[in-house]
Amino acid sequence: METKKNNSEYIPEFDKSFRHPRYWGAWLGVAAMAGIALTPPKFRDPILARLGRFAGRLGKSSRRRALINLSLCFPERSEAEREAIVDEMFATAPQAMAMMAELAIRGPEKIQPRVDWQGLEIIEEMRRNNEKVIFLVPHGWAVDIPAMLMASQGQKMAAMFHNQGNPVFDYVWNTVRRRFGGRLHARNDGIKPFIQSVRQGVLGILFTRSGSWPRAQRICGFLCHL
Repeated sequence: METKKNNSEYIPEFDKSFRHPRYWGAWLGVAAMAGIALTPPKFRDPILARLGRFAGRLGKSSRRRALINLSLCFPERSEAEREAIVDEMFATAPQAMAMMAELAIRGPEKIQPRVDWQGLEIIEEMRRNNEKVIFLVPHGWAVDIPAMLMASQGQKMAAMFHNQGNPVFDYVWNTVRRRFGGRLHARNDGIKPFIQSVRQGVLGILFTRSGSWPRAQRICGFLCHL
């Protein structure tokens, strides 16, 4: 997929090759998710939770990585407790995806009543003091939703991201992320464009992967002195 860049900003663009039959399955998946997102949450969420738990049992490698991470972070937890946490994680994944799709299709007014903001006053105070703000967040399923909500309220946002393997999913996912504005910076462009956005007063979001927290903390410590 070709992309247009403005000051190293990643802007997803539709490519003619996306019409090829090899991508029809991906488009069917996108259409299915859009249809699911339009169903009432009380109906869809329990079903998606069960599907997520089932998928989590099939995804052996992902489940194994999650259990290893939990054993390192919470050695005091029993094996059964860690298994329950991983089950809940997989149950949450499709619900978060559906909520993100619902946000993009129906707008923030439909999901705001179901969002519980915590610590928002801290961000507002830092903004009033013209401080540079970076959110250092784990690479979880729902991390894009609060960023999209803040962007819908007029807050300038910037985030680094990693491209999806499937170009259709990459195009759709990043188009949804930019639904209400904001900047996307691809990881393969380096961190400099992201730093430039933060220097301009844009709220930065830095997603971390397992094992990368120490490096991410050092980066944030450096950026705090911009």
